[in-house]
Amino acid sequence: MGVSVQVRTFTGTVEATCPHPAIAALCGRAASQNLPLLGCVDPYDDTVFNRSQLRVLIPELRALTDASTAEEAEAVHEILALTAQVERRAHRYLVFNGD
Repeated sequence: MGVSVQVRTFTGTVEATCPHPAIAALCGRAASQNLPLLGCVDPYDDTVFNRSQLRVLIPELRALTDASTAEEAEAVHEILALTAQVERRAHRYLVFNGD
């Protein structure tokens, strides 16, 4: 299946999902660049980011768009839309859901 990204509430309810096929490649490239948050996404389990961590994660995502393929840039755009949902409401988390 691959890696997807979700907006989850503190109770575990999934409010939005991005199943873009380029997410795993994007995370792999982040790991090769030693990005501290996106580079540590576990492709086999959940990696959860809270609102405070988005201050680091969002610039990492934007930095990856400079040298990304069109498909990866599209994935970044979709993930950034999810980060906006997390920022707008309390008790929301951005979850990279591994395979």
